[in-house]
Amino acid sequence: MVRVRLWGSLAAAIGGQTEIEVEAGTLRELLDTLARDYPALQPQLERGVSVAIDGVIYNDDWFTPIRPDSEVVLLARLKGG
Repeated sequence: MVRVRLWGSLAAAIGGQTEIEVEAGTLRELLDTLARDYPALQPQLERGVSVAIDGVIYNDDWFTPIRPDSEVVLLARLKGG
């Protein structure tokens, strides 16, 4: 199981929970599991989210591995300007 911290509107979408546990070995598995287990997150997942794994932010690197002891943070997609 991977412990995932959620920030801002993502946490609000699931009743204010800021930390959940998810079974996932890659970034794609993480997002698929979140969509399945937390349908209220689906609209935000479709718009795009950023995932920080051990301090590195990933957006679309689907096969990025996630270790059970990784620090994982899910936040609204970061956009530059």
